[in-house]
Amino acid sequence: MISVPDVPAGRYFSVQLCDGNTYNVGYIGSRATGQGAGSWAIVGPGWQGATPPGIKGVIRSTTQFCMAIFRTQLFGPADMPNVVAVQRGYKVEPLSAFLKQPAPPAAPEIRWPRATADLVKHHFFDFLAFALLFNAPQPNEAAIRARLAQIGIDGRGTPLTQSFFERMELLGAAFEGERKVEAAVARAGVSMNGWRVSDLPGSPEGYNGDWLLRAVAAKAGIYGNTTEEATYPFTKADATGAPLDGSKGRYTITFPPGGLPPVNAFWSVTMYHAGNQLLVQNPIDRYLINTPMLSGMTKNPDGGLTIHVQKDDPGGARTANWLPAPDGPIYLVMRLYWPKTEQPALLPIGKGQWQPPGIVKVGS
Repeated sequence: MISVPDVPAGRYFSVQLCDGNTYNVGYIGSRATGQGAGSWAIVGPGWQGATPPGIKGVIRSTTQFCMAIFRTQLFGPADMPNVVAVQRGYKVEPLSAFLKQPAPPAAPEIRWPRATADLVKHHFFDFLAFALLFNAPQPNEAAIRARLAQIGIDGRGTPLTQSFFERMELLGAAFEGERKVEAAVARAGVSMNGWRVSDLPGSPEGYNGDWLLRAVAAKAGIYGNTTEEATYPFTKADATGAPLDGSKGRYTITFPPGGLPPVNAFWSVTMYHAGNQLLVQNPIDRYLINTPMLSGMTKNPDGGLTIHVQKDDPGGARTANWLPAPDGPIYLVMRLYWPKTEQPALLPIGKGQWQPPGIVKVGS
């Protein structure tokens, strides 16, 4: 049971429910359910109990494990106590506690396999066999589950018994599959002024058995929001298609007057190192430019806004608009929370009137 408090109007919040299939199976929050207080039941694929009294809805996971991601909008450092007050109103509890009843018997203990990045990479199918213990087959998975059963992955968690040569074939297939996913990520979405913008369906119905699209979403941004909740333009190139590199160039992103990202909540532009997709250490501890920072930024004479993307401080009034870059390849992600649908808007992707401005190289 997940309960949320009354959240003051104008403060965006959301609870994203993402299950073991990386499906976004439901949302609670400003866009999906409004600002009012309420409780929701989060249930597994086989749950058949009576709907608890006094709740606003039931959200069903397709797997026995489901993750909740809570987001609460912060307007600035001084606003933190208000955010904490909202967070104190979030509550997660078992159904028995919600109903003030005795707890049922505990579920059997799970013997988790040891997992590291290297083990998962080289023994992928062993981990898949374990994971399927908690992932009931979906109606549209019949064909692919039958094929997996032919190589010993039958959803019962039994150890694989392939020969050495069969395992080498499977390992080669896994690496080939990853290559296909990476190639699909590179061409995913719609190109807009050097940015790539993808439509993430999120729900099981939205993906409708498109396994490659689901893999692309997990590879490029696992646990990403459904498009209607948040949209993520991303780029590693400038407006001409040349790779962004903080060791070789200085860049600008200019929003024209009235041309800031059209959102109902807030937007941000976050800097990453393209080599590892991690945040970039910098002398001013600034990793993004976002809506709450606008009041402290320098506007252009025409009322527009220019962000300076470079590894060194541009100095003077431009420092307020500086997004520190790595001394190497750059990866930028724009996040638009609760994107507007009335034009000019980014949605529907590829047809909306607003597009992210291209990144311009201004010096080396």
